[in-house]
Amino acid sequence: MTHRNLVILTGAGVSAESGLGTFRDKDGIWTRYPLEDLATPEGFARNPAFVHGFYNDRRLALKTARPNAAHRALARLGAEWGRRGGRFTLVTQNVDNLHEQAGSDPANLIHMHGDLLTVRCSACGTVAAEAGAISQETGCLACGASAMRPNVVWFGEMPFGMDRIEAELAAADLFVSIGTSGNVYPAAGFCELARMAGARTVELNLEPSDSGHRFDEHFHGPASEVVPRWVAGMLAVL
Repeated sequence: MTHRNLVILTGAGVSAESGLGTFRDKDGIWTRYPLEDLATPEGFARNPAFVHGFYNDRRLALKTARPNAAHRALARLGAEWGRRGGRFTLVTQNVDNLHEQAGSDPANLIHMHGDLLTVRCSACGTVAAEAGAISQETGCLACGASAMRPNVVWFGEMPFGMDRIEAELAAADLFVSIGTSGNVYPAAGFCELARMAGARTVELNLEPSDSGHRFDEHFHGPASEVVPRWVAGMLAVL
């Protein structure tokens, strides 16, 4: 293997072809909804019913979403990488479960922005699985408080798993960013952290991102086409 420690970051562009919207493109979610109302603790405090309704709709849409060729290709790569003795870490900014549906090993997967199919109690911190609708009246099964919220990371909150992510980036010799704008920190800094560790860096995106100059290689096009082609090339030289 030319590289042994691979870290992959995926964003909304990976799931767009599965029918789940992106956020920052010209027709993205944040062009149609005010992020300060839907994706901040302050917005939730002002209007919890509005925020719950938005995430309930997204949870409902996820029930019919299926992984596309990009998700499946990454699952194949992760499985083969592990069989060859390499270290494989898949970090996703997505709150959907399409990587899991495609067969990616949960042990190698970090949902840094949370998980749409879980909810968290603001009173006691208990996290519980939830595939249906919740509201401000929904009670916590652990403490009984009506304080449930989506278990997702909003603006102003710390992403999940950052200690582990930074440790994996420090050990990486190959870092790949797929389907993300590269504009939002801390994920926007992952490429630079990997470069500081001596890793080769690759961007796979629909079109060049604003941070494209940081990468050693670029491949552009729809994720369902570009990712399987890149994975096939990687598997051919493992």
